[in-house]
Amino acid sequence: MIETILIATDGSDAAHHAERYGVALGSRLRARLAGLAVIEDKVAQGLRADALGITPPNLDGIEGFLKARAEAACRRLSDAARSSQSECAAEAVRGIADDRIVERGQAVDMVVIGRDGEHAGCRTGLIGSTADGTLRKTGKAVVVVPAGSEFGGPIVLAFDGSPGSRVAAKLAVELAARLEQTVHVFVDSKDKGRAAARFDEVRRLLGTLTVPVREASSTLGRPDVKIVDTARAARAGLIVMGAFGRNRINEYFLGSNASAVVRTSPVPVLLAR
Repeated sequence: MIETILIATDGSDAAHHAERYGVALGSRLRARLAGLAVIEDKVAQGLRADALGITPPNLDGIEGFLKARAEAACRRLSDAARSSQSECAAEAVRGIADDRIVERGQAVDMVVIGRDGEHAGCRTGLIGSTADGTLRKTGKAVVVVPAGSEFGGPIVLAFDGSPGSRVAAKLAVELAARLEQTVHVFVDSKDKGRAAARFDEVRRLLGTLTVPVREASSTLGRPDVKIVDTARAARAGLIVMGAFGRNRINEYFLGSNASAVVRTSPVPVLLAR
């Protein structure tokens, strides 16, 4: 049951989309909201160069700016929550951003974070470092929100029969029922027998749903590309999938399909654990 949501922000334009998405999701689910902005010590520390004999700039002003920016992001998030008839206890803390998000995330059911952060304009094929670190370290379900995405629309469930995808199916059932959204189930069907078995299993997992369920499969192409294509075709508002696939090797890394979908999806991606 999703009852508590942590929304992480760095105050950037890209993070603003995650703030709005998290508030809208929390409002619809009637979940308790918490917000977090991290004043990163490494920013000011990175301006020191003692070994080179270079005098650093006055760091008081820089640290004051970072603190003021984090506090302003918290106020913006809290104001957005109040506008949606919700409450959000947002706080600014010091430290390494992904570590603090993971720590605070232990006390909630789900974390919402922007994919790109303050360096979105410089991003190429990778996600922001804070989002990447959070996804590698946390054991919680995380919604990764790309810039420009909006809340609302059908749910795409990517199912491969792995333990993570079974958890994802349960989350999809809860979200679809509470948000009253259609579910589109994607199963990679290169192996016909295996695909049929997975569809049978996911039908059982989704059996309690009263909203419409659509099924999609593909015999050609990479699964991550097909998942994103399915989301585009369905005009989906969210992709739900396991953080790790069937070929899970190390808990510190995401599954290859999950990682690729997060990088390329135009809509938010919920990674289940």
